[in-house]
Amino acid sequence: MQILPPVLIVYYRDGCHLCEQVVASLFQLQAELGYEIKQIDIDADPVLRKKYNVDVPVVTYQGEVVFYHFFDEVELRKSLAS
Repeated sequence: MQILPPVLIVYYRDGCHLCEQVVASLFQLQAELGYEIKQIDIDADPVLRKKYNVDVPVVTYQGEVVFYHFFDEVELRKSLAS
């Protein structure tokens, strides 16, 4: 039986420099921590745009917010360890 890697969801919008920085940081740790990254553009969905409009980027794992605005390696590691 194959175990699937954890999936982090990044809610972002095009042209967001904070979003680009967070995604780049996530890619740097991806090989070490073994997660997948799924990026979702909030501007493609009115519900997501309303929910996350001023908070992007938002990174979630298993439906819980890990961090928003700025990359937080400590929180990321804690979330993946639980």
